[in-house]
Amino acid sequence: MLGCRPSPFPIEQRHQLQLSSSPLLEDPARYRRLVGRLIYLNVTRPEISYSLHVLAQFMQAPRQDHWDAAIRVLRYLKSCPGQGLLIEPQSLVLTAYCDSDWASCPLTRRSVTGYFMTLGGCPISWKTKKQITVSRSSAEAEYRSMAAAVSEILWLRGLLSSLGVQLPASTRLFCDNQAALHIAANPVFHERTKHIEIDCHFVREHIRSGLVITSHLPTTFQLADIFTKALGRDRFNFLLAKLGIRNLHAPT
Repeated sequence: MLGCRPSPFPIEQRHQLQLSSSPLLEDPARYRRLVGRLIYLNVTRPEISYSLHVLAQFMQAPRQDHWDAAIRVLRYLKSCPGQGLLIEPQSLVLTAYCDSDWASCPLTRRSVTGYFMTLGGCPISWKTKKQITVSRSSAEAEYRSMAAAVSEILWLRGLLSSLGVQLPASTRLFCDNQAALHIAANPVFHERTKHIEIDCHFVREHIRSGLVITSHLPTTFQLADIFTKALGRDRFNFLLAKLGIRNLHAPT
């Protein structure tokens, strides 16, 4: 967005923070308070979701590098105080995007799951979370993110139904991994996919019922990409505009 700083979490900082050997903070409670307060902002500022996901991993023993990274997020927020979600009433169509960053953690080699949900084009749900097990392939990591997204879709549809809002149309789930989409469409399990059989069955069951429709989306337009990894300035600002985030103070 115009007038905003680059990504609050630069690409080169991701592994640097996780492998940091800088001195421990003398007052770790200060870091915990800061990160705890930033987590509340995630309700209206989804673009800092990945940054907070990384910073929250070091609450036990924060170091100087972690504090510096948290201050960078503060500087980013201060540079665009009028930025936030723009809610525009449109048709009630639930759309989902899911993505993963395979083996991104240098310590555990776990992948990161990210998803983003819109209702009528308006953002309503998003999440960044490290997967609980190590995925042996990028397709497996992507399929686990699809399973997490389908779970959220089921919860949102149930919530809307309890509020009297019926969604007659299927929910379209966009994924940029062709292998995961082919596995979802193929009812035959091969030797290489046995270890992800439960997630496959879960996703395929709801595809067969017509509740979810999967579609391929080029990585360039994958909105969930901003929830799984650190991005450069141009890529970050491009996806920021697509998320439905607007800056009230930006010149028109």
